[in-house]
Amino acid sequence: MLLGLALLVGLLTLLLLEIFRLSSSRSRNPPGPKPLPFVGNLLQLMKDPMALVRSTQKYGKMCTIYMGRKPMIMLNNMQIVKEAFVQNGAVFSGRPFVPLLDWITHGYGIVMVTYGHAWKQQRRFALHTLRNFGLGKKTIEERVAEEAKYLISEMLKQEGKAFYPIHLIMNAAANIICSVVFGDRFEYDNKRFAKLLEILNENIRLAGSPVGQIFNLVPFIKHFPGPHQKILQNANSLFWFIREAVEEHRKTLDPENLRDFIDAYLLEMTKHEAKEDSTFHKDNMIVSTADLFLAGTDTTAATLRWGLIYMMEHPDIQERCHEEIVQVLGFDRSPCMDDRAQLPYTYATVSEIQRCANIAPLGGIHQTTQPTELQGYHLPAGTEILSNFTAIMTDQEHWKHPNTFNPENFLDEKGQFCKNDCFLPFSLGPRVCLGESLAKTELFIFFTSLIQRLKFSWPPGAPPPNMDGVMGMVRSPFPFHTICHSRETTH
Repeated sequence: MLLGLALLVGLLTLLLLEIFRLSSSRSRNPPGPKPLPFVGNLLQLMKDPMALVRSTQKYGKMCTIYMGRKPMIMLNNMQIVKEAFVQNGAVFSGRPFVPLLDWITHGYGIVMVTYGHAWKQQRRFALHTLRNFGLGKKTIEERVAEEAKYLISEMLKQEGKAFYPIHLIMNAAANIICSVVFGDRFEYDNKRFAKLLEILNENIRLAGSPVGQIFNLVPFIKHFPGPHQKILQNANSLFWFIREAVEEHRKTLDPENLRDFIDAYLLEMTKHEAKEDSTFHKDNMIVSTADLFLAGTDTTAATLRWGLIYMMEHPDIQERCHEEIVQVLGFDRSPCMDDRAQLPYTYATVSEIQRCANIAPLGGIHQTTQPTELQGYHLPAGTEILSNFTAIMTDQEHWKHPNTFNPENFLDEKGQFCKNDCFLPFSLGPRVCLGESLAKTELFIFFTSLIQRLKFSWPPGAPPPNMDGVMGMVRSPFPFHTICHSRETTH
C-alpha cells in the first residue's frame, strides 16, 4: 500500500511539474490550440490532421502546436514566411533531429540534413549535376513528352473499364527521375520495379502516420517488433536497389562520358578522396540518390492523381482544357513548356491543382540555427518552425476563390495567366524544393498530354471522394478508380 501510494504521489508530482512547464512554455510562445501534458496536440493531429492545420489560422499570424512536449512555431501568412525563410534564410534553414529519419538515413542525404557544410556540398552538387543532365532544358521536356505517350498507351489498355491509376502514374513520374539518376527507364510491367514503387508509396504514408509520430516520441521502440520495422525494411529495399545500380555503374564508368547522376557522383568521390572535409562517399551517395528518387516520384505522382480527381469532379473544366489544348496543339503534337503562353486556361488549371492538392500542407520542418527574434517573439536556437501553406494558399485577401477549385484564381480579366505571390507549392528560401523546375515540367506536360488524348470520368456509383486525403509525408488522395476513353473515338 505504501509503495502504491508513493507511486501515485510520484505520478501526480510529475503531472503537476509537466503542467507547470507547459504553462510556462505557452506564456513565452505564440498562442495555439490547447495541448495535453506529455502528448501535446499529437492526438488532434492523429485524429484529423487537416482539421488541426486549418484551425491554427484563427490564432493569428503565428501560432504554436506541441508535438509531444516540444513546441513548434507555425507561420500562418506570406509576410512572416518571407521574413523568416528569405530575409533570414540562414537562420531559419536548419533541420531538426527526427529519430525515424535518422534511424533510416544515419544523417546522410540532402532533404533532411541540417543547414551546414554537408548540406551545402550535397545540394550544390545535386543541382549542378541535375542541370547538366537536362533539368530546365529541352531534353528533359522531350523525355517527359515521350513518357506521356507511354502512359497514355498503358491507360488505353484499360479503356472503358474502371482501373486504379496509382501504379501507372507513379511509374511514369519515376521514369523521368530514373532517366536522370540511373540513366534508364523501367517498363510498366516490370514486377520488381512495381514492387519498389509500392513500398515507396507505403513508406511515404507510414512515415507521416501515427506510427511515425509515435516512433519520434519514443524512438527506443526500434528495438522491438511493430509496424515501424516495416519502414526500415522498405527503406533497406530501396537502398539495395540503388547499391546494385551503383555497382553496375562502377564497372562500366567512363569519366569522359558520364551517363547520369550516379556516374557523376562516382567521379566526384574520386576527386574528393584526399580532402578531409569531403562529404562525398558511398553512404552519402546512396541516401542522396534515394532522396532524389523519392522526392522526384511521389510528389509529382500524388499531384497528378489529385489532378484526375479534380477533373472528374469538374468535367466542365476538363472539357474547357481539352478544347483549348486541341485548338492550339491538335491531337498529335506533344506539348512543351513554351506552349504555356498559348494555353493560359490549362496552365491555370495545373496551378490550381497544385494549390488545392496542397501535398505539403506544412512544408518541411525547419529549425533555427541560432537564437533569433520573429514578430517580437524570442526564438532560441533549435526552435522548430512550420510554414502553414494551407493558410497561405487559401488566404481570402490574396485569392479570388480561396476555398473552391477554380482556375480563375490564376487568370486576369483578359483570361491570361497571372502569377500569385501566395502560390508556394515548392516552398521558398534556401530550402526551396530541389526539383522545382523538373516538377513544373512534368506536371504541365503530363497533364496537358493526358487531357489532350483522354477523357476521365468516375465509375458509375463511385462514392464522393474524401478531399482531405491521407496525411503522410505527402498528402495523397485516398485510393480511387477512374474510367478513361480515347478522345479520338469520342470526337
